[in-house]
Amino acid sequence: MSQVRTVSWDPEGPSIRIIDQRLLPNELRIRALGSLEEVEEAIRSMAVRGAPAIGAAAAFGLALAGLRSPAQRPSDLLAHLEEAGAFLKAARPTATNLSWAVSRLLGAARSSLDGGAQSVRLRVLEEAQKLADEDVEINRRIGRHGAALLHDGDTVVHHCNTGALATVDYGTALGVIRAAHEEGKRIHVLVDETRPRLQGARLTAWELDRLGISHEIIVDGAAGHFLRTGRVAAALVGADRVASNGDLANKVGTYMLALAAFDNHVPFYCAVPASTVDLGLASGDEIPIEERDPAEVLDVIQQGKPAAPSGATARNPAFDVTPARLVSAFITEAGLLTPPYGPALARAAREASQPWTSS
Repeated sequence: MSQVRTVSWDPEGPSIRIIDQRLLPNELRIRALGSLEEVEEAIRSMAVRGAPAIGAAAAFGLALAGLRSPAQRPSDLLAHLEEAGAFLKAARPTATNLSWAVSRLLGAARSSLDGGAQSVRLRVLEEAQKLADEDVEINRRIGRHGAALLHDGDTVVHHCNTGALATVDYGTALGVIRAAHEEGKRIHVLVDETRPRLQGARLTAWELDRLGISHEIIVDGAAGHFLRTGRVAAALVGADRVASNGDLANKVGTYMLALAAFDNHVPFYCAVPASTVDLGLASGDEIPIEERDPAEVLDVIQQGKPAAPSGATARNPAFDVTPARLVSAFITEAGLLTPPYGPALARAAREASQPWTSS
């Protein structure tokens, strides 16, 4: 994989550099975001996507807002940052890393108010860079913990994209596969195409190809067929939010994959940083589910023409909720978490290196 991070800070702009994921796999383009509005649009349009990557983009977005703010008094600057944080959090409501990152950065700002406005600006930028650097190390730790679950010759099913592109670098669930590969294990990946935006076919397959990991793309509905054959060792996914009881929200289609894995006695693993755990939610019923433009479902072209009839309507939930009872284990930077999930997730969240929790 390239050493280019998915999200990074460019002090020369100042601006935020992102890989525009809408253009992959056909074009690898680095895009500069020079304003808060451009950061919000990049998150909302999924130019940058994946819960950890969104969190890092939001963190740098707040740092950018602070540097661009004309405020002279620390209290005025804090008010500006709080407004900017609320603006960013509304861009994609399901991913808890976004609100967690905003809260962490605002906590850093509040802790430095006594030093003056410029001190606040520098402290926020420092914390944003720290958050991004931590993400890479956290992902590598997740990978090392999860690689122990995979054996040489295993075939795994993977949904959506959870690699370097979904994080600052390295990846979560795909990072587990990457770590196993780096240990010399021969892993074969069945890549769910992940309708409607095809994050699996476009992004995960692109990453696996660059890493030299064996893989085949399958339509989402074929996962159950392969799980039933007995040749699949595990299903691996990430998550955008995990409730305190272990219910998880992830890219739509995850619930169906978990059901098929459960019915066929195949382990279903979820790899996430502890920052994805929202201890303020009792269950998955409380997780807000983003519903996106129906055009993402309907704008499918076959033989040069729209596949859906003219005037057809569609529903497009971006996520679904998988109940904790279907999850074999969570793979986090704190290690492997097994049921009962409530105490285990609370402990992992408390032991996480990040000093602030999501609001």
